[in-house]
Amino acid sequence: MTVVLDTAEVPSADRAEYWHEAVSHTFIPLDVALLETAPAPATITSHGLGALQVSLVQAGPQRVERSAGLIARGGEDHLTLALQHRGTARLVQGGREVELRPGTFAVSDAGRPFAKELPEPFAFTAFHWPRSAVGVTEEDLRVLTGTAFETGGGTARLVAAYLECLSRPAGPMEPHVASWLATTALDLLAVLAHERRGRFVPEAPEAALALLARVKDHILRHLGDRDLSPARIAAAHHVSLRYLHRLFRIEGVTVARWIQCRRLEMCRRDLARRAAGSATVAAVAARWGFVSASHFSRTFRAAYGVSPSEWQAAAGGGTTPPGVRLRRPADAPGRAAGVPGTAAGVPGYDVAV
Repeated sequence: MTVVLDTAEVPSADRAEYWHEAVSHTFIPLDVALLETAPAPATITSHGLGALQVSLVQAGPQRVERSAGLIARGGEDHLTLALQHRGTARLVQGGREVELRPGTFAVSDAGRPFAKELPEPFAFTAFHWPRSAVGVTEEDLRVLTGTAFETGGGTARLVAAYLECLSRPAGPMEPHVASWLATTALDLLAVLAHERRGRFVPEAPEAALALLARVKDHILRHLGDRDLSPARIAAAHHVSLRYLHRLFRIEGVTVARWIQCRRLEMCRRDLARRAAGSATVAAVAARWGFVSASHFSRTFRAAYGVSPSEWQAAAGGGTTPPGVRLRRPADAPGRAAGVPGTAAGVPGYDVAV
């Protein structure tokens, strides 16, 4: 659902206060000071996409600050990427000062103080997400934040192009599709962080990372295909099977394991969304590419500590099976490159006994 906050109908004398509340409500607690005597109308148009909140912000000159006191009021576990469309901005965080021009982007960390000044009328798209949705370290975050990414080429260009597409509301879509799209976006950001820290293959790293993103998108779009295999994936992307496996070493997981974990996530989500008995375990397993219900049941229990039917019955009754607790998975796919595990309603966690 798209949400629009517009100050056009707000009396000019009240716009500053209204805008301050609108910005803080949409993102995190912030101090907002408008830099014009008669504030012009401003808008925030937002929609959700999986773990991402996507907001187009259009307004007049202003200064935004996030102080230690405001951090204590909440929101410290969030990150925001601003893709500049019009006007300029100056962001200061962590001792770094960067200038954003149209076509560039920067990431700010709500857990640390920052200030952003926009001296002229502007427009940017903000991508706002919880830190837990991206599996990157604090060192990776330091690389991402307080940096102006030019989008003329390389991985930064790929990130910007993908985010530009996501910034346009595409109408209603299935939750799992939205989740996939958001996961791919966050994957690309993690790739950018890893690349900046020099942790990728030396030969043509940008091309390799772009290919990895395309391969993972292909897998997500074909999860229900029982014939999906590393060999078919490699052939579809005109690379050798050996090179495909080499790409996935970046993820710290095999291709087959990455596919299996994704399928398990989607099955678990389907079983949790449906009331017990409304969809058979076999039907859910078949929908997401498992060849046999018995193999699926064994794999599901090994991963989560309960059988699919126990999970479905408990989820339908709004309970958790006895003896089951939530934990952050140690072997979830893509943990090194920003692919979160997502248990029912709890991003970044799996179920275990």
